[in-house]
Amino acid sequence: MRKNASTGNNSGNSRNGKSSKKLKGDFGIIDLEVPRDRNGSFEPQIIRKGQTRFTGFDEKIISMYSRGMTTREISQHLKEIYQVEVSADLISQVTDSVMETVIEWQNRPLDKVYPILIMDALIVKVRDGNHVVNKAFYLALGINLHNRVSKILRLNGDLC
Repeated sequence: MRKNASTGNNSGNSRNGKSSKKLKGDFGIIDLEVPRDRNGSFEPQIIRKGQTRFTGFDEKIISMYSRGMTTREISQHLKEIYQVEVSADLISQVTDSVMETVIEWQNRPLDKVYPILIMDALIVKVRDGNHVVNKAFYLALGINLHNRVSKILRLNGDLC
């Protein structure tokens, strides 16, 4: 509800303060202030009424980070989209939390034989400083002797 919205002027409905709410998510518990109106018709868009959990937030941060955004850019983006302040330190904690899993996956044992190997690349435009450049993201899938598909390799163009 906009602060100076005309819907409140003599319409029987206007802003009526805020209510407090605790939200649990992948990032811990945070306190929110949710605006309300006299008729109770205000419906929050991101975190709905009655919603106490906000899951998937870490995945959004990791997705932006994997696309090459810096922690400060992610913080600014979340502020623009969700109007929520998320520190670059918290974003670093989230991205660092998956690094152990990434390293574990990179060092996992592979089958000795993959009779079928499928390789592909996706060319994506990404920002590199002040320029937009094409980068290749490579994927290799192997099908082992038991017809199981394994992701063998995933590289972005910087590593090649």
